[in-house]
Amino acid sequence: MRSIDRSDLMNLRDLQYLVAVADHRHFGRAAEACHVSQPTLSTQLAKLEEYLGVKLFERTNRAVQITPVGERIAAAARLALEHARQVVEIARESRDPLAGALRLGVLPTLAPFLMPWLLRPVRERFPKLQLSLTEETTDHLVARLQRHEIDAAFLATPVADEPGLQAMPLFDEPFWLATPRGHPLARCPEVTRKELSEAELLLLSDEHCLKQQALEVCRHRRKEPAASVPDLRASSLDTLLELVAAGIGCTLIPALATRGPWARSSRMELRPLQIPGAYRRVSLAFRASYPRMPALKALAALVRAEVPRDLVRVLETAADAPRRR
Repeated sequence: MRSIDRSDLMNLRDLQYLVAVADHRHFGRAAEACHVSQPTLSTQLAKLEEYLGVKLFERTNRAVQITPVGERIAAAARLALEHARQVVEIARESRDPLAGALRLGVLPTLAPFLMPWLLRPVRERFPKLQLSLTEETTDHLVARLQRHEIDAAFLATPVADEPGLQAMPLFDEPFWLATPRGHPLARCPEVTRKELSEAELLLLSDEHCLKQQALEVCRHRRKEPAASVPDLRASSLDTLLELVAAGIGCTLIPALATRGPWARSSRMELRPLQIPGAYRRVSLAFRASYPRMPALKALAALVRAEVPRDLVRVLETAADAPRRR
């Protein structure tokens, strides 16, 4: 058997370039993501194609298309990069599992209300942990988890049907009704499903899981919008709540959002729902193969310990429940 020359070996950087172009379908954006010049990236990928003896990409003036064999190699490259990262993480974990980078995703309907009160305890409890946050909708976060671009994500939908993903339940977050000041439902101490069915609800756009959850609370009995109510699909809770404050309609918001600046608005009122099952379950989702489980369990335990218990129902587990101060 001949000895393997160093020049025969692919390096991890080449695989990183390959995955970046496969994801971005653009050499310039891939080079920017990898923090190298485009000529450097293109030259290294040309060498990789020569080494492998296959065409990885079809280049045109307008776009970059990955070849079928390129897709398969890119998938293997993602695993190779993840395994290389695991080598480093295993070594770090042996020294301190709560040190180093942790890439977290979080829903836009959760991030403004979860992260402000969570980040300070994380810094105090785990000073060596370096959090990197990504705010995106559920589908994008699940895809990024499966592509190994983030390590875990705070989600409000189950991942049991997603290949290779698992989740740790954290808490159940009830929904509240936000109404304009003086709205008939604002006089109800607690809103029932019958009363809710009479409301003109404003909803988020389709990519937000909160829209479907709101419809399920109403049992899909949303009325056709009146002429005075826009058939709106907003991209953020901020937009919905501004419309509510302007007297356009009502909307459902998760309980943690009731601690936001809108709760102090003189143009809006918030009411709890007296409806069984009117909540969303927030979990920490992750890949089953992720090597730093102690870090995720510690983060989950910290969330359960710090989340406002007057707003949510904590799903405590004996294994990772921290001792309260």
